[in-house]
Amino acid sequence: MNSLETKLKALRALFLPMRSVMVAFSGGVDSTFVLKVAHDTIGDRVLALTTTSPTMPDDDRRSALEMAQLIGARHLVVSSNELEIPGYARNPIDRCYLCKHNLFTVCEAKAHELAIDEIVDGLNLDDLHDYRPGIKAAAEKRVRHPLVEAAMSKADIRELSRAMGLPTWDRPASPCLSSRFPYGTEITPEGLRMVERGEQLLHAMGFRVARVRYHGIVARLEVEAGEIARLLEPDTRARIDSELKQLGFRFVTVDLKGFRSGSLNEGLGTAAGTPSTH
Repeated sequence: MNSLETKLKALRALFLPMRSVMVAFSGGVDSTFVLKVAHDTIGDRVLALTTTSPTMPDDDRRSALEMAQLIGARHLVVSSNELEIPGYARNPIDRCYLCKHNLFTVCEAKAHELAIDEIVDGLNLDDLHDYRPGIKAAAEKRVRHPLVEAAMSKADIRELSRAMGLPTWDRPASPCLSSRFPYGTEITPEGLRMVERGEQLLHAMGFRVARVRYHGIVARLEVEAGEIARLLEPDTRARIDSELKQLGFRFVTVDLKGFRSGSLNEGLGTAAGTPSTH
Protein backbone atom coordinates (compact mmCIF):
# COMPACT_ATOMS: atom_id res chain seq x y z
CA MET A 1 0.00 0.00 0.00
CA ASN A 2 1.52 3.36 -1.03
CA SER A 3 1.54 6.55 1.01
CA LEU A 4 -1.56 8.02 -0.66
CA GLU A 5 -3.56 4.85 -0.17
CA THR A 6 -2.50 4.79 3.48
CA LYS A 7 -3.60 8.38 3.99
CA LEU A 8 -6.93 7.79 2.26
CA LYS A 9 -7.53 4.72 4.40
CA ALA A 10 -6.76 6.80 7.50
CA LEU A 11 -9.20 9.50 6.37
CA ARG A 12 -11.97 6.98 5.82
CA ALA A 13 -11.24 5.50 9.22
CA LEU A 14 -11.85 8.92 10.80
CA PHE A 15 -15.33 9.14 9.30
CA LEU A 16 -16.41 5.53 9.80
CA PRO A 17 -17.31 5.77 13.52
CA MET A 18 -19.09 9.12 13.16
CA ARG A 19 -22.85 8.82 13.64
CA SER A 20 -23.37 12.11 11.78
CA VAL A 21 -21.13 14.84 10.41
CA MET A 22 -21.49 18.31 8.92
CA VAL A 23 -18.92 19.46 6.36
CA ALA A 24 -18.30 23.21 6.17
CA PHE A 25 -18.46 23.20 2.41
CA SER A 26 -17.20 25.86 -0.02
CA GLY A 27 -17.10 23.71 -3.16
CA GLY A 28 -13.35 24.18 -3.50
CA VAL A 29 -10.67 21.51 -3.88
CA ASP A 30 -10.33 20.61 -0.21
CA SER A 31 -13.90 20.66 1.07
CA THR A 32 -15.15 18.85 -2.05
CA PHE A 33 -12.64 16.07 -1.41
CA VAL A 34 -13.65 15.89 2.25
CA LEU A 35 -17.33 15.70 1.33
CA LYS A 36 -16.68 13.02 -1.29
CA VAL A 37 -14.72 10.76 1.07
CA ALA A 38 -17.15 11.31 3.95
CA HIS A 39 -20.17 10.58 1.75
CA ASP A 40 -18.54 7.51 0.21
CA THR A 41 -17.80 6.26 3.73
CA ILE A 42 -20.98 6.98 5.70
CA GLY A 43 -23.51 8.11 3.08
CA ASP A 44 -26.45 10.24 4.18
CA ARG A 45 -25.08 10.62 7.67
CA VAL A 46 -23.16 13.51 6.05
CA LEU A 47 -24.57 16.99 5.46
CA ALA A 48 -22.75 19.72 3.55
CA LEU A 49 -23.36 23.28 4.73
CA THR A 50 -22.50 26.32 2.61
CA THR A 51 -22.90 29.93 3.68
CA THR A 52 -23.36 32.44 0.87
CA SER A 53 -22.68 36.16 1.09
CA PRO A 54 -21.56 39.19 -0.97
CA THR A 55 -17.95 38.15 -0.34
CA MET A 56 -18.45 34.82 -2.14
CA PRO A 57 -17.83 34.85 -5.92
CA ASP A 58 -20.81 33.70 -7.97
CA ASP A 59 -18.62 31.02 -9.57
CA ASP A 60 -17.90 29.56 -6.13
CA ARG A 61 -21.57 29.52 -5.23
CA ARG A 62 -22.37 27.62 -8.41
CA SER A 63 -19.49 25.23 -7.82
CA ALA A 64 -20.69 24.39 -4.32
CA LEU A 65 -24.17 23.56 -5.61
CA GLU A 66 -22.82 21.52 -8.53
CA MET A 67 -20.25 19.57 -6.51
CA ALA A 68 -22.70 18.60 -3.77
CA GLN A 69 -25.13 17.42 -6.45
CA LEU A 70 -22.40 15.49 -8.28
CA ILE A 71 -21.40 13.72 -5.08
CA GLY A 72 -25.02 13.08 -4.18
CA ALA A 73 -24.69 14.58 -0.71
CA ARG A 74 -27.36 16.37 1.26
CA HIS A 75 -26.67 20.09 1.05
CA LEU A 76 -27.88 23.02 3.14
CA VAL A 77 -27.29 26.59 1.92
CA VAL A 78 -27.53 29.40 4.47
CA SER A 79 -27.49 33.10 3.58
CA SER A 80 -24.99 35.15 5.54
CA ASN A 81 -23.31 38.54 5.23
CA GLU A 82 -19.85 38.96 6.67
CA LEU A 83 -20.08 42.73 6.20
CA GLU A 84 -22.62 42.75 9.04
CA ILE A 85 -20.12 41.21 11.49
CA PRO A 86 -18.91 43.97 13.86
CA GLY A 87 -15.44 45.10 12.79
CA TYR A 88 -15.24 42.94 9.65
CA ALA A 89 -15.64 45.70 7.07
CA ARG A 90 -12.69 47.57 8.61
CA ASN A 91 -10.59 44.64 7.41
CA PRO A 92 -8.35 43.97 10.42
CA ILE A 93 -5.54 41.44 10.19
CA ASP A 94 -7.73 38.91 11.98
CA ARG A 95 -10.54 39.34 9.41
CA CYS A 96 -10.42 35.62 8.58
CA TYR A 97 -10.98 34.82 12.24
CA LEU A 98 -14.17 36.91 12.21
CA CYS A 99 -15.34 35.19 9.03
CA LYS A 100 -14.62 31.65 10.21
CA HIS A 101 -16.09 32.34 13.64
CA ASN A 102 -19.29 33.41 11.90
CA LEU A 103 -19.25 30.35 9.61
CA PHE A 104 -18.64 27.90 12.44
CA THR A 105 -21.26 29.61 14.62
CA VAL A 106 -23.79 28.97 11.83
CA CYS A 107 -22.56 25.38 11.54
CA GLU A 108 -22.75 24.90 15.30
CA ALA A 109 -26.34 26.19 15.47
CA LYS A 110 -27.50 24.05 12.53
CA ALA A 111 -25.69 20.99 13.89
CA HIS A 112 -27.45 21.44 17.22
CA GLU A 113 -30.80 21.95 15.49
CA LEU A 114 -30.36 18.83 13.34
CA ALA A 115 -28.69 16.71 16.04
CA ILE A 116 -25.45 16.33 14.08
CA ASP A 117 -22.52 15.18 16.20
CA GLU A 118 -19.42 16.41 14.36
CA ILE A 119 -18.39 19.44 12.31
CA VAL A 120 -15.40 19.20 9.97
CA ASP A 121 -13.72 21.49 7.46
CA GLY A 122 -11.20 21.24 4.60
CA LEU A 123 -8.08 22.58 6.29
CA ASN A 124 -5.04 20.66 5.03
CA LEU A 125 -1.49 20.17 6.22
CA ASP A 126 -0.04 22.96 4.05
CA ASP A 127 -2.47 25.49 5.53
CA LEU A 128 -0.74 25.17 8.89
CA HIS A 129 2.30 26.94 7.44
CA ASP A 130 0.43 30.08 6.33
CA TYR A 131 -1.21 32.89 8.30
CA ARG A 132 -4.60 31.34 9.11
CA PRO A 133 -6.38 33.13 11.97
CA GLY A 134 -9.48 31.09 11.18
CA ILE A 135 -7.83 28.08 12.81
CA LYS A 136 -8.42 29.72 16.19
CA ALA A 137 -12.14 30.00 15.44
CA ALA A 138 -12.26 26.31 14.50
CA ALA A 139 -10.63 25.38 17.80
CA GLU A 140 -13.14 27.49 19.74
CA LYS A 141 -16.05 25.75 17.99
CA ARG A 142 -14.48 22.27 18.22
CA VAL A 143 -14.34 21.89 14.44
CA ARG A 144 -12.15 18.99 13.34
CA HIS A 145 -9.67 19.03 10.47
CA PRO A 146 -9.75 15.48 9.05
CA LEU A 147 -7.25 16.25 6.27
CA VAL A 148 -4.73 17.40 8.85
CA GLU A 149 -5.47 14.37 11.02
CA ALA A 150 -4.78 12.14 7.99
CA ALA A 151 -1.58 14.11 7.21
CA MET A 152 -2.77 15.16 3.75
CA SER A 153 -1.08 17.93 1.79
CA LYS A 154 -2.62 19.96 -1.03
CA ALA A 155 -0.74 17.83 -3.56
CA ASP A 156 -2.16 14.65 -1.99
CA ILE A 157 -5.68 16.04 -2.18
CA ARG A 158 -5.34 17.06 -5.81
CA GLU A 159 -3.92 13.69 -6.83
CA LEU A 160 -6.58 11.71 -5.01
CA SER A 161 -9.32 14.03 -6.31
CA ARG A 162 -8.14 13.40 -9.85
CA ALA A 163 -8.17 9.63 -9.28
CA MET A 164 -11.75 9.93 -8.00
CA GLY A 165 -12.85 11.93 -11.04
CA LEU A 166 -13.60 15.12 -9.12
CA PRO A 167 -13.54 18.11 -11.50
CA THR A 168 -12.15 20.29 -8.71
CA TRP A 169 -8.81 18.42 -8.68
CA ASP A 170 -6.97 21.15 -10.61
CA ARG A 171 -9.13 24.09 -9.67
CA PRO A 172 -7.15 27.19 -8.64
CA ALA A 173 -7.55 28.44 -5.08
CA SER A 174 -10.52 30.78 -4.74
CA PRO A 175 -10.60 32.54 -1.39
CA CYS A 176 -13.36 35.02 -0.61
CA LEU A 177 -13.37 38.37 -2.39
CA SER A 178 -12.37 40.17 0.82
CA SER A 179 -8.88 38.70 0.37
CA ARG A 180 -8.37 41.16 -2.52
CA PHE A 181 -8.38 44.10 -0.07
CA PRO A 182 -5.15 44.99 1.81
CA TYR A 183 -5.60 44.83 5.57
CA GLY A 184 -6.93 48.15 6.83
CA THR A 185 -8.69 48.95 3.55
CA GLU A 186 -12.44 49.11 4.11
CA ILE A 187 -14.42 46.35 2.43
CA THR A 188 -17.55 47.69 0.75
CA PRO A 189 -20.28 46.11 -1.40
CA GLU A 190 -19.21 48.37 -4.28
CA GLY A 191 -15.56 47.34 -3.95
CA LEU A 192 -16.51 43.66 -3.86
CA ARG A 193 -18.54 44.06 -7.05
CA MET A 194 -15.65 45.87 -8.79
CA VAL A 195 -13.23 43.09 -7.87
CA GLU A 196 -15.56 40.27 -8.86
CA ARG A 197 -16.49 41.80 -12.22
CA GLY A 198 -12.83 42.56 -12.94
CA GLU A 199 -11.85 38.95 -12.30
CA GLN A 200 -14.79 37.69 -14.37
CA LEU A 201 -13.42 39.77 -17.26
CA LEU A 202 -9.93 38.28 -16.90
CA HIS A 203 -11.29 34.75 -16.72
CA ALA A 204 -13.47 35.36 -19.80
CA MET A 205 -10.32 36.49 -21.63
CA GLY A 206 -8.63 33.19 -20.87
CA PHE A 207 -6.61 34.04 -17.75
CA ARG A 208 -7.38 30.98 -15.66
CA VAL A 209 -5.66 32.26 -12.52
CA ALA A 210 -6.18 35.95 -11.90
CA ARG A 211 -6.62 38.41 -9.05
CA VAL A 212 -7.78 42.01 -9.04
CA ARG A 213 -6.27 43.47 -5.88
CA TYR A 214 -8.23 46.49 -4.65
CA HIS A 215 -6.20 49.57 -3.74
CA GLY A 216 -8.94 52.19 -3.78
CA ILE A 217 -8.84 53.85 -7.19
CA VAL A 218 -6.07 51.47 -8.28
CA ALA A 219 -6.56 47.89 -9.49
CA ARG A 220 -3.40 45.76 -9.20
CA LEU A 221 -3.64 42.73 -11.45
CA GLU A 222 -1.99 39.42 -10.74
CA VAL A 223 -1.88 36.68 -13.37
CA GLU A 224 0.48 33.72 -13.63
CA ALA A 225 4.02 34.87 -14.45
CA GLY A 226 3.97 33.12 -17.81
CA GLU A 227 0.82 35.03 -18.77
CA ILE A 228 2.08 38.55 -18.07
CA ALA A 229 3.34 39.03 -21.63
CA ARG A 230 -0.08 38.14 -23.02
CA LEU A 231 -1.74 40.48 -20.53
CA LEU A 232 0.41 43.32 -21.89
CA GLU A 233 -0.34 42.73 -25.57
CA PRO A 234 -1.71 46.04 -26.93
CA ASP A 235 -5.29 44.92 -27.67
CA THR A 236 -5.59 42.90 -24.47
CA ARG A 237 -4.11 45.67 -22.37
CA ALA A 238 -6.40 48.30 -23.91
CA ARG A 239 -9.54 46.22 -23.33
CA ILE A 240 -8.70 45.43 -19.71
CA ASP A 241 -7.76 49.05 -18.98
CA SER A 242 -10.99 50.33 -20.52
CA GLU A 243 -13.33 47.84 -18.88
CA LEU A 244 -11.80 48.09 -15.40
CA LYS A 245 -12.08 51.85 -15.57
CA GLN A 246 -15.73 51.47 -16.49
CA LEU A 247 -16.10 49.44 -13.29
CA GLY A 248 -14.85 52.42 -11.27
CA PHE A 249 -11.06 52.10 -11.08
CA ARG A 250 -9.01 55.13 -12.21
CA PHE A 251 -5.72 53.32 -12.66
CA VAL A 252 -4.87 49.74 -13.65
CA THR A 253 -1.45 48.26 -12.83
CA VAL A 254 0.19 44.88 -13.29
CA ASP A 255 2.15 43.11 -10.54
CA LEU A 256 5.38 42.04 -12.24
CA LYS A 257 5.93 39.20 -9.76
CA GLY A 258 2.79 37.53 -11.09
CA PHE A 259 0.13 35.72 -9.11
CA ARG A 260 0.96 34.65 -5.55
CA SER A 261 -1.65 33.10 -3.32
CA GLY A 262 -1.96 35.28 -0.23
CA SER A 263 0.21 38.07 -1.65
CA LEU A 264 -1.45 40.59 0.67
CA ASN A 265 0.00 38.63 3.60
CA GLU A 266 3.53 39.43 2.40
CA GLY A 267 5.42 41.33 5.04
CA LEU A 268 2.73 40.66 7.64
CA GLY A 269 5.04 38.38 9.63
CA THR A 270 5.63 39.79 13.07
CA ALA A 271 2.52 41.92 13.07
CA ALA A 272 0.36 38.88 12.64
CA GLY A 273 2.34 36.75 15.02
CA THR A 274 2.64 34.08 12.34
CA PRO A 275 4.94 34.03 9.32
CA SER A 276 3.49 33.83 5.86
CA THR A 277 4.98 31.51 3.25
CA HIS A 278 3.26 33.08 0.22
